[in-house]
Amino acid sequence: MTKSKPTDQSAYDQEHNMDTTSTQPPRQDGLRVWLNVMNASLSALEQTVWQGRELAEQAVTAWKKLAQGAEGAREEYQAIAAQAAQWPERVQRMKQTGWMLTKVVGSYRLWGIRSAFIPHRKTERAFNKLHRKNARLFRDVSLTQGGAFLKVGQLLSARADILPKPWIEELRVLQDQAKPVPFSDIRSTIEAELQDTLENLFLSFDQQPIAAASIGQVHSAQLHDGRRVAVKVQRPGLEHIMDLDMGMLKLFANSIESMLPPTDLDTITGEIERSIREELDYRTEAKWMQQIADFLEPVNGVVVPHPIARYNTKKVLVSQFIDGTPLMTALDQRQADGDFAGVSDLLGRLLDLYLRQVLQSGVFQADPHPGNFLVTANNELVLLDFGCTMQLTDEFREGYFQVLGAALMGERDTMSTTLLKMGFKTRSGNPDTLLAFADALLSQIQKAAFKLSSEDGYWPTPAEIAAQAKELMMKAEADPVEKLPAEFIMLARVFTTLGGLFVHYKPKLDVNQYLFPHLVGPALSQAL
Repeated sequence: MTKSKPTDQSAYDQEHNMDTTSTQPPRQDGLRVWLNVMNASLSALEQTVWQGRELAEQAVTAWKKLAQGAEGAREEYQAIAAQAAQWPERVQRMKQTGWMLTKVVGSYRLWGIRSAFIPHRKTERAFNKLHRKNARLFRDVSLTQGGAFLKVGQLLSARADILPKPWIEELRVLQDQAKPVPFSDIRSTIEAELQDTLENLFLSFDQQPIAAASIGQVHSAQLHDGRRVAVKVQRPGLEHIMDLDMGMLKLFANSIESMLPPTDLDTITGEIERSIREELDYRTEAKWMQQIADFLEPVNGVVVPHPIARYNTKKVLVSQFIDGTPLMTALDQRQADGDFAGVSDLLGRLLDLYLRQVLQSGVFQADPHPGNFLVTANNELVLLDFGCTMQLTDEFREGYFQVLGAALMGERDTMSTTLLKMGFKTRSGNPDTLLAFADALLSQIQKAAFKLSSEDGYWPTPAEIAAQAKELMMKAEADPVEKLPAEFIMLARVFTTLGGLFVHYKPKLDVNQYLFPHLVGPALSQAL
């Protein structure tokens, strides 16, 4: 039997032998993708050019007013000049990022042709080589441009459920690769936001940041009343480039959608954009920090810093300073010392910390990157960084509780029905794909609940994880999940990241000790 030329399939479809049906001819489909890329690029260029022309016209008008001595003309002209100063940067940014995205998209489209001439046994290796090349392009531009590109790269580096392995490996370096902002810019932002000099605001201020991230950086300081504080300051100019960055990233995601596993990409990109935009307002982060700190106050062995309200603005967040060792450093040290009970204790508290937030409060810190946890000298677990926080609706939290309960009871039909009610939707409308995911979740939860972590085979090997992922992917390709509830995106991010820590350190835990109390309480409440 002769294999037909797969001109109407994406490279991802070819690799996995997907049987997809397109309503458009192959040439027309490929042309449509390229037209979308060109149209979006031209639209961004057109918008930028017209903004430049509008600014020029406004500047001429303001200059005439200034020459005539009109009241307020100087302030108006200065505001226009400030906007105009950002215009060349916007054009340069669009040029650099747009060219990178075009190269990545183009290489994937050409792969659909090239792969037809590559022996099947070499296809996967060649495709992974292309993935790695494109991931490095994206990584390098993210490091150069910063802003939303760097933040998205950091978020995606923890999403092995979305991106191929070479992308995850290359983007992982972005987690700790944000360049510090010059102290002069930090001083200017603080003084503009808090309407006072740095010296009047702080008794002392360390000019070297203790942490630098894509959105902001943190400095240690001391207030005049003697309290030591952490001062988080937003990077200058982020708001001006956010719309451009997010627009181009959406274009990029849509253009390579056929190269990715079948999923609800619109919801995923929408949730990423929501979380990034929310991080730009530190007042929101201060609110979540205070709420979660109050909620976890009674929990022994867990500490959350409190914000200091009078010093908090949209771009500056001042909070209680808590000294500690990064979580992974503390875990590695305990493991090296043979203190495996200490490793298990810390990770058990970490699991309990998130089960409490998700199942009891419904408000949880949604960025469990290991760098966001410290361990104090008193062995307390410190939770940091609330820029990415999710609040679950009561309906979703109840549904999530029901899914966990059904998993423990082995009720797979109840699991799939509940998932449909929560907003999951497959292409066909049939629950078969959801049942496949339910079965995978069922086996993991039952193993966690009814086996001891010290038993052989409790923690899966990398090969077992890959095999299960491949099996699920094959089922998802046949009938993709086309709609995901937005809340699930962040939950998946949290437990995927935590799962990686647990598989790496293999703690000895009685999961019942942590899981059941959070399930029994809500169940009794519903019964009453």
